[in-house]
Amino acid sequence: QVQLVESGGGLVQPGGSLRLSCAASTSIFTIYAMGWYRQAPEKQRELVATITNGGNTNYADSVKGRFTISRDNAKNTVYLQMDSLQPEDTAVYYCKATSTTKTYWGQGTQVTVSS
Repeated sequence: QVQLVESGGGLVQPGGSLRLSCAASTSIFTIYAMGWYRQAPEKQRELVATITNGGNTNYADSVKGRFTISRDNAKNTVYLQMDSLQPEDTAVYYCKATSTTKTYWGQGTQVTVSS
């Protein structure tokens, strides 16, 4: 079993920045891929960014150039640096870890972008 704990969400003004963290209970070196998803009210959950064990990254078109996913294996943590935040980025952000056999989800952290 892998436990994921997200942190770093909060309220930010449009144009501001937040850095989300996802701490895993096991070494992320053993996990094939990790990623961030988000779900806004009345919307379905959507992919934001992913990073593989080899460091390959993918981003949703809506966040390219603004968000950066990164990994710190020594801290068993994946980060999502979010810059130039916009109101449409408001959502609950979930961390996801994928092994060869299972998928794990964190509990989510709220990000609200509003003036």
